[in-house]
Formats: sequence, C-alpha cells, structure tokens
Amino acid sequence: MSPLLEIRNLKKYFEVRNGYLHAVDGVNLSIEEGKTLGVVGESGCGKTTLGRTVIGLETPTSGGIIFNGINLMTCSQKKRRELRKEMQMIFQDPYSSLNPRMSVQELIAEPLLVNRVCSSRAVYEKTADLMDMVGLAQRLASAYPHELDGGRRQRIGVARALAQNPKFIVCDEPVSALDVSIQAQILNLLMDLQEAQGLTYLFITHDLSVVRHISDDIAVMYLGKCAELCPSKLLFKDPRHPYTRALLSSIPVPKSSSRRKPRTNIIRGEVVSPINPKPGCRFAPRCPHATEACTAGDIPLKEVAPGHYVACVLED
Repeated sequence: MSPLLEIRNLKKYFEVRNGYLHAVDGVNLSIEEGKTLGVVGESGCGKTTLGRTVIGLETPTSGGIIFNGINLMTCSQKKRRELRKEMQMIFQDPYSSLNPRMSVQELIAEPLLVNRVCSSRAVYEKTADLMDMVGLAQRLASAYPHELDGGRRQRIGVARALAQNPKFIVCDEPVSALDVSIQAQILNLLMDLQEAQGLTYLFITHDLSVVRHISDDIAVMYLGKCAELCPSKLLFKDPRHPYTRALLSSIPVPKSSSRRKPRTNIIRGEVVSPINPKPGCRFAPRCPHATEACTAGDIPLKEVAPGHYVACVLED
C-alpha cells in the first residue's frame, strides 16, 4: 500500500543576517492513508515549520512533497491548488486563528463560500452539519470567538478544516493551549473523525502523553533533523536515540503509581545554533555518548529493527 503523503529530503532554510537558519534539514517521512504520524520534540526543533511547509504555507528550499502520488513541487499551479483543498490544517492557538469579527456560522461558512464547495443556498445547511459533526450546539451559531471557551474555539477550527472534505490534516499542537479535560475531548473528537472519515493526520506536539495516545507512528525531531522514527508502542518500549531516551525519562510518574520511575537522563549543555550548523549529529554537543564519528558527517536514519529507524552512530 503506497503512502498518502511522502516527504523526501525536505529542507526549509530561512535567510538571516549571519547566513541560513536550517529549520527543516533533510527530513524523510511517509504516512499511510488513515494513519497518524506524530512529530515530537522540544520547542524550536522545526515541527511547526515542517507542517507549514508540507501544507504549503511555507515554500520549501528543496526536496519533494508527494501527495497521493503527485509531487507538489513539480506539478502545475492549478493542480497544486486543487490538491491543497484535500490538505488542511488545525492551528495551535484557537483564538488568534479565528477572525474575531465573524460569528461561528460565518467562520465555518467562509471556506465553503470561498472554495465554492456548495451553493449559497445550501451553505448554511452544510455549516449546521459541520457544527453537529464537531459537537458545537446550534445555539452558538451567532456567537463570536471571544464569547466561547478554548475548547469550543478549537472545535470551530476543526470544522473549518473539515469543510472541504480533506483527506489529510496537519494538526499543529491543537490541544496545547487547552485545559487537560478539554484536551481529552478534542483528541477523542479527532480520533472519532479519523475513524468515520478515514482521515490522515500529521500530528505535531511536544507532549509525549498526547502523541502516545493518538499516533500510530512517531518521529522525534531535534534541530531540524529526524532523530528516530518507529511505531508508537515501540518508541516507548525500546527508545534507541539518546535524545529520545532523555525525553522519555522526563515524563512525570505519580508517587502513587506502582511503576518505578527510571533514572532521569538530564540533558547537559546548551542547544547549538541552527544557523549554518556544522556537519554531524546536531545532538552531539549535548550527548554523553558522543564520539568523533558523530561530527565526521551527516548521519542518516538507519533501520536498526523492522520499522525502527535511528540516526545515531551508536547503532552502527
């Protein structure tokens, strides 16, 4: 089964005063239809830039983005516009991503009208269906974003993303700004919608408990590079990259839990600059296991077990 989305050696550099900031630097990923790929890492590792580049909000420096067998980098602009109707995004901040001067009904109807998904007569009937789909009461149709809580605002964002019947959605930390109880509601909503409509997600987050709950596979990023890629259960059972181990050891364990908390692997040192980075492993300056081989050249992802890929010289 061919993947719905393939990312091939994708790079996104930003020109700055002293050179180029390598936000995304040679990432290779793929997502099968109906599955969820979680992308996790610290703030500044390039997760959001990756999602924005895939969806077309940022122009890639180089590489390939193949959606449903078509390379978005080489196809015509007309074809690219058609395909991007099938690729949508849910943003992190459910308030700043919405126009405060538009009501709930107008916000959900906007993508329907702009893209002529249905006739002007049927648009509000379609809007009502979308509200029901994401769990928004019809009595809120005339409300404005500032009158709603974060959970309801994010449901509007989900409804807008679903308006054009997409196949693929980039979820850019869609629950990080919400209370824990509301987070669970939105995550369950996304999973129910995926099961009902066969949606494919690129789920970006820094919360390991969230990514474990929703993802089929997980990619761990560090300073624009993919450090580890494997199925979700395998990552938590057998992490191979030192950075992944440090991330997992930082998960808090309640005192009442019978599970013994492993020794915390504290990451020493400072994050290196992503501007004109030196060849080799980006994590090497902070890694307790680093050797000269870590800085000799770029370290690609290698399959160390079936479906388990790691970019580390320790796995040679």
